[in-house]
Amino acid sequence: MDSEAVWKADAVALADRISTLLTVVRSAEAEIGSLLVEIESRGVMELFGYRSVARLFEHLADVPKAAAENVVERARALTPSRNLDGTPIPAVAPATGAAALDGRLSTPMIDTIVGVMTQVPPEYRDNAERDLLSFAEEAGHKQVAALGARILAHLDPDGTEPDTTEPATPSRELSLRRKRTGVWELQGRFDDETGARASALLDSLAERRRADDGPDFRSPQERYGDAFSDAIDLALNSPDLPMQAGERAHVMVAVSLEDLKSGVGQATLGDTGRISAAEARIHACDCQIIPAVLGGKGEPLDLGRLRRLVSPGLRRALYLRDRGCAFPGCHRPPRLCQGHHIRHWADGGPTELGNLVLMCGHHHRLLHRSGWQVRIAADGLPEFFPPVFLDRRRKPRRNNLHEPLPFAA
Repeated sequence: MDSEAVWKADAVALADRISTLLTVVRSAEAEIGSLLVEIESRGVMELFGYRSVARLFEHLADVPKAAAENVVERARALTPSRNLDGTPIPAVAPATGAAALDGRLSTPMIDTIVGVMTQVPPEYRDNAERDLLSFAEEAGHKQVAALGARILAHLDPDGTEPDTTEPATPSRELSLRRKRTGVWELQGRFDDETGARASALLDSLAERRRADDGPDFRSPQERYGDAFSDAIDLALNSPDLPMQAGERAHVMVAVSLEDLKSGVGQATLGDTGRISAAEARIHACDCQIIPAVLGGKGEPLDLGRLRRLVSPGLRRALYLRDRGCAFPGCHRPPRLCQGHHIRHWADGGPTELGNLVLMCGHHHRLLHRSGWQVRIAADGLPEFFPPVFLDRRRKPRRNNLHEPLPFAA
């Protein structure tokens, strides 16, 4: 067995051990909560001389007061109890409490379900909790929160009024220059209204990513840098973008055919820039960067053009099918996504609906660089296979966050 296979095996073993320990820890935390509720029902003052069970746990566990109160509040929501006079106190989410005792639920997942259940009328709680727990078996707590929001919206529909604020007369300055190192520097001054709109745009694009590939560890500066890049993609994809020399604005990337297929080597970006061949391979899927494929002597073999890129009609079909980034747990809407070739066109993959999936820039790059894989399932919808270290069975996952299309009964 080569070193890479040994490393992967070790990684799987490490992940399995962590999963086992997490189950033990979560089960123990749930049992502690049920014991605290039992102490409270018997009378914490009579048993221990403390005024509250939270104060008792604060001293037993050596945790801050706020943390102790959170533990007790969570336990009350999960565990049926009784008053000192014997009258019962029903739990808000008893089925969630049973699952927690088995170690199947993380604390954020429990808090998510309880937060939804406290807002659901009592007559609907059983069905709502059953749906949330069923979804929790296959999804993360953020996806369950999205389902909870849909349940609450169905029970109590609401809406927001559109913003009708008229823009003020702007005053703006901007400079953009490229340094010899290949880094670009941006500097500008904007009026208050323009700055507020720019801030709102970047804030919306700089949200921490919510998906099944793990937490988002980017710094605020990195998130806003990526947001600015996404805003440029949005502008380049706008049908209202002015023409330059009879063409829509674009950047030419020159790369050898051998490097494009292997992903090893470099490509020329625009007039003077350089990117890796792996980056060029990502851009070649679908964007306004046109790949120019060169032969061994530098002769142009292929210019990407529209037959290599996703056409407007095909893009609309992708929007209707995937409804946004298809990666499990990602909330990015279609306007922030690109068409990814499942079988890359450089390897002979066709530009057609059955070989395309809609993905945001981050997850598009992740798919090119990681153990994640995607395919179009028998029902015509994309599904993703996680790396072995995330799921040893590699059970396929889908994105259930986007609103489905309406259909006739």
